[in-house]
Amino acid sequence: LPQGSTFADAIAVIDDFEAEYEYVSNDGSAFVFKTNHKAPRSKVLRVDVADKTNFGTPEAWETLIPEDPADVLEWVSAMKGGNLVTCYLHNARHILQHRSSGTGELKRSLDELPVGSVAGFTGNADDDEAFVKFTSFTSPGSIFRLDVSGSSCKVEVFKETELNCPAYKPEDLVTEQVFVKSKDGTRVPMFVVGTKGAVGELRGESPKGAALLYGYGGFNISLTPSFSASRLSYILGFGGVVAIANLRGGGEFGEEWHKAGVGLQKQNVFDDFQSCGEFLIREGYCAEDKLAIEGGSNGGLLVGACLNQRPDLFACGIAHVGVMDMLKFQRFTIGHAWCTDFGNSEDSDEMFEYIVKYSPLHNVPSGSEVTYPATMVLTGDHDDRVVPLHSLKFIAELQYQQILSILENGEEPVQTNPLVARIETRAGHGAGKPTKKVIQQNADVYSFVAAATSTPWVLADK
Repeated sequence: LPQGSTFADAIAVIDDFEAEYEYVSNDGSAFVFKTNHKAPRSKVLRVDVADKTNFGTPEAWETLIPEDPADVLEWVSAMKGGNLVTCYLHNARHILQHRSSGTGELKRSLDELPVGSVAGFTGNADDDEAFVKFTSFTSPGSIFRLDVSGSSCKVEVFKETELNCPAYKPEDLVTEQVFVKSKDGTRVPMFVVGTKGAVGELRGESPKGAALLYGYGGFNISLTPSFSASRLSYILGFGGVVAIANLRGGGEFGEEWHKAGVGLQKQNVFDDFQSCGEFLIREGYCAEDKLAIEGGSNGGLLVGACLNQRPDLFACGIAHVGVMDMLKFQRFTIGHAWCTDFGNSEDSDEMFEYIVKYSPLHNVPSGSEVTYPATMVLTGDHDDRVVPLHSLKFIAELQYQQILSILENGEEPVQTNPLVARIETRAGHGAGKPTKKVIQQNADVYSFVAAATSTPWVLADK
């Protein structure tokens, strides 16, 4: 707005909802925006708002930083002296770059920063220094100071977070990133985390250790490196390997990657996850009878569907607050909002026929056909997002098909693996759960996984 104007005098530069526009900075009437307009991985545009012919015509604006052919531009921050700091999502991890705000030219990539995720950034156009926090699978985080007062950005460690745990030695932990070929040939990234000794031992010709594979694959959510004390307890306590799969349906490579795992493409997500499990066994990260899988919410659906489709592949499944009834999810609480990813079985015969083939509740195999992996289904009695009926109906159907239906036919069930539900009282979808309950749940989950994979506790022996 010109000086002395009021909001009533405002003129919309963009007044539609076809794309996102995020303000970065301005020099007088020259404004810089980050946008995904005709750029699913985002780009940076500059527009002179003093020229009214630019209103509503973003295709005519100047491209300051073009869309990257592979990486997703997550955010841009302006700094003093005509500098920009850009954050890209590159193969499911964050990288920072120092650029010119005048030309968009790359001055340098900040390659000395660790492999991980940006957990916080503080800096603005009036400062020539900024602070960024990086976290990873093996480190709770370090804060770095960025100085752009010179010709090239300087990076130095400002503060490192210390973890008060005698068994925790970051130098003994390793993170590997591998790429898995999925059923249709798509390259799927996956992080594998463990101790150096365990990873080396597990990758022998006769691996004896266990692996816990985690996935989500939906709603444009990216699984970037993050520190988890509970996963660390599994790695150190049981000597296991934790793998995090970056499946289609997520946001790791932009909207195209997301769209490849929704609606009538949802099976791609399950194929990716199963391919990652096969990779862990084939490449010696775990024994073939010691692979467990875990996921929550949409990831709970993932676990349920994959246990049904490949019970031979997994020793154990942990499904947190999963969406298990895919034919009726849209009828309960906020479920209708998920149709953007899942589709709706009531919309068409085609969608019904597609969904019913993978819906966990409707595809539990009979105990006369297969022995089901050890399974723990978790829910909260006050979950108003994914209502408890999903988990309760699924575990009931699972126990019926694997055991009760066999008994009704006068036969002896062959199912010996436990099929249990863990129902947390006075709890919801998970957020805001008291620390005490979190610890109790993690103890139950990892003990269950260890028992199902015959994995002993090793930490006390060290």
